[in-house]
Amino acid sequence: MAAILVSGLINIETTVQVDGFPIAYTPVRYPFFGVNATVSGVGYNVAKALHTLGSQPRFLSLIGRDMGGRLVYEALERDGLPATFIAAELEQTPRSAILYDPDGRRMINVDLKDVQERAYPPALFEQAAQGATLAALCNVNFSRPFLAIMRARGVPVATDVHAISDLESEYDRDFMAAADVLFMSDERLPCAPEAWVRRLWDRYGTPVAVVGLGAQGALLAVKADGFIERVPAAATRPVVNTIGAGDALFSCFVHVFHQTGDPYEAIRRAMVFASYKIGATGAAEGFLDGPGLDRLCADLGVSRPE
Repeated sequence: MAAILVSGLINIETTVQVDGFPIAYTPVRYPFFGVNATVSGVGYNVAKALHTLGSQPRFLSLIGRDMGGRLVYEALERDGLPATFIAAELEQTPRSAILYDPDGRRMINVDLKDVQERAYPPALFEQAAQGATLAALCNVNFSRPFLAIMRARGVPVATDVHAISDLESEYDRDFMAAADVLFMSDERLPCAPEAWVRRLWDRYGTPVAVVGLGAQGALLAVKADGFIERVPAAATRPVVNTIGAGDALFSCFVHVFHQTGDPYEAIRRAMVFASYKIGATGAAEGFLDGPGLDRLCADLGVSRPE
């Protein structure tokens, strides 16, 4: 199977279970087994999900020369992800703290340290990019130079700009312009998702776009077919924490689309994958492997790609 280049953030993620939002002040709480720390970040989530599904990600990222960095190396080894293209160029590894309630709602706090001011080593990127047939480039600054490079080499680019509200966003414009497959959330859209993707087509001509709609599922837009339609969410197991749901949806879509070139099959299977994932606490936990996804899709009547 051909390799997928993945470039994105790694952080040390701490999740804290709360009783609900808003949070009432109390000087101390004892949420037994409700505070956990794992290695996560959008890049890590995507690379781990792809690997679990059976793809071959070449994962590049920047981490710190600190205790967090050591935890990352341990997690990579445990999860079967090579550390070949993980560069310890930072003083501190980025961190996140996520509060989540019994309904699965979450509040994310991310401390990127100085990763947005650091460049990824060009020579190491060249090694990682050799022979890659798809590039999943997460919207962190060190991924930005790779957009034009991979496009110039004819390699399709997939990215996720998350909670976007402006087609001319100074930060995300480069990612939107380069994307063959573009994911985003509806949380901050200034109009209905259907109207938004029409604007997206007019501005960037994006071939395949997916708008995450939370509990309502997702909207798939395929420009060549003039297709814009909502896909309902799947129900597989009780929701524990919705953190990482978008990363899971993106990862499975990329996995299936890379195999088949079929965005319709990819979104149906990705909905099942993401639904199962949010039955776990951490953003990098709860991923089905390929056979597990096949079985669950079969149980739900979602066909397997040929």
